[in-house]
Amino acid sequence: MTPASNPAPDGSVPVTPDLADGARNFRLRMAVIDREFEVALDMACDRYGRTVHTGAAAAARAHRNRAAVEAYTTHLAPHADTLLDAARSVLDELPPARHLAGWRAVLDGLAASAAEIRRALDRPAAPGSPAERTQHSTLWPHLAAWADHSSVVGDLADQTKHHPRAPLTGEEQRMWTERARAAQQRGELELTESWYAADGQPITLAHLVESDDSTLVALRGDPDAPGWQVIGHYAHEYEAGKALPAPVPPGVLRADVSRFNRPAPAPEVSLQELIRDVVEGRTSGDASEALLGAVQRGYISGPMVRLQELLETSGQFAGALETVQGRQIAARLAALGRQIEFLTREVEEAAEDLGATVAVLPPHRTPVLRIRPRPAVDTTPPTPPPRTSTPARHR
Repeated sequence: MTPASNPAPDGSVPVTPDLADGARNFRLRMAVIDREFEVALDMACDRYGRTVHTGAAAAARAHRNRAAVEAYTTHLAPHADTLLDAARSVLDELPPARHLAGWRAVLDGLAASAAEIRRALDRPAAPGSPAERTQHSTLWPHLAAWADHSSVVGDLADQTKHHPRAPLTGEEQRMWTERARAAQQRGELELTESWYAADGQPITLAHLVESDDSTLVALRGDPDAPGWQVIGHYAHEYEAGKALPAPVPPGVLRADVSRFNRPAPAPEVSLQELIRDVVEGRTSGDASEALLGAVQRGYISGPMVRLQELLETSGQFAGALETVQGRQIAARLAALGRQIEFLTREVEEAAEDLGATVAVLPPHRTPVLRIRPRPAVDTTPPTPPPRTSTPARHR
């Protein structure tokens, strides 16, 4: 009888260590598989990231798919349905929060993927055959979905094993909150870690420094916005972790992004290569082409354009934190992005002007041989410098 069919007395699905560890071990194994695949794929590409050895790339992809199927069979196949049942049971008992509907959709999607994987594992193709490779390739999106999102399932299931203490209340909470706010004004409230609890409330650990003493406290709410409160004080991080609500998986910046199903990166030229092109150039056109490569837009964008994209994306991330500091940093990054955009246009104009000069380096800038010619065979080697001898000391 499976754990799912033998519920606990309170009606919840019991969570065993094997059940809780299965999703975690699968994610770890998939991370290794993904890294090995990236290394193999890099070897099939040229210096600009373009695939030139299609056979090697296809073999690497087939190996990745087969290893992922084996990892799922080992770590998740025996527990997937029970793990989903445990997660749903916990989800039904949580107080209303903005993220619950999204988590339910994740659980439903993972359940559908588990069903597809189970059907394929029940009817495996002949080992090593083209049909097996096709079957594994078809399963890859479902395996990647579990690798990307099984942390939601595992963390929800783990909630049943965590029993936090009640937070501070009344006069004690007011006293500790006032002490923490005073320390914050002095610059002596050092934030160390934060997470979200299952009810959607942020929790932050901080060291409250007073004179020569430091106390670990837990805050509920945004530390940079009005209304946050101290909900506990602890001797060390381990005690805080046992007493506070367990963390839930952080959110994502973009809902449709998958670590294990990344699109192929666009070819790009590094700044080092562009600098080398200028150093090795002889004409103004050579330097102009390198500068234009740095500001090129489109599919093969240059480094300066990529930097602007990085600032823009990082600004979106900072804003998505939904904190006071996050919004302020997002505004700073947006301003920096505008400066990079202005600088990019300036570099592009300078590059075009440099190319229009049609100039070449003057001939007096002669190269210097890096290797000295070897002496002729009948040439007497130079006399080495005399060795200075020191008299031996006698005892």
